[in-house]
Amino acid sequence: MFLIFTPAVEQVLILVLAAVLPAAYLMHYVWKEDTVEKEPCSLLASLIIFGVLAALAAMVLEIVINGNILTSFTYPSKISYIIIDAFSVGLIEEGCKFFFLKKKTWKNPNFNYRFDGIVYAVFVSLGFAAFENILYVFSYGLETALFRALLAIPAHMGFAVFMGSHYGRAKGCSDIGDRRGMKINLWAGYLQAVILHGFYDTCAVMENETMTIIFFAFVVLMDIAVIRMIKKDSREDRPI
Repeated sequence: MFLIFTPAVEQVLILVLAAVLPAAYLMHYVWKEDTVEKEPCSLLASLIIFGVLAALAAMVLEIVINGNILTSFTYPSKISYIIIDAFSVGLIEEGCKFFFLKKKTWKNPNFNYRFDGIVYAVFVSLGFAAFENILYVFSYGLETALFRALLAIPAHMGFAVFMGSHYGRAKGCSDIGDRRGMKINLWAGYLQAVILHGFYDTCAVMENETMTIIFFAFVVLMDIAVIRMIKKDSREDRPI
């Protein structure tokens, strides 16, 4: 039985590939940097699915919290509302990613090296980002894919690298009985991701020249920092 590629089917495939390929490329990049011991493909695939589940959970929570609760308050200015809304999105989305990340991997026997924390967090985050990207591309068209490939998808990976680096350290602390160190690292990873996410969204939504300059400077600096962090954590990887 042959699949007939009608123009409509071809258009759908192009949109899906444009939405998914940037996330797949970054997953492969992080996977390559895991030089000591590769993670099972089945585990990585499940993390992508958990990322999609995190995106669905975040959508529901954002409708309830941002759509109903935040809009019921009166804010002194549009700017204050943008900031509150942006950081609430960061809290929700990074919280959902963290919840599904920890639920799937914390007690997994394959979580035995510190760099695994980055790999796991990135795969969950990019599963989230790929699903979100599909929705954006189908809603706003193919031109949206380029901007999100250069900005939003790497940003999601960046938030995940900060979270994952601390997540790997937290697992190491847990395995030696250092509960204080575990809690500090778990909270540090989550809060860093929230702050970066909230600042990114705030700058992206603000409609003035100064914030646009700050936004692009922030994106470049974060991307550089993330690449350096990946290289450093990969080079200094150690067993948990």
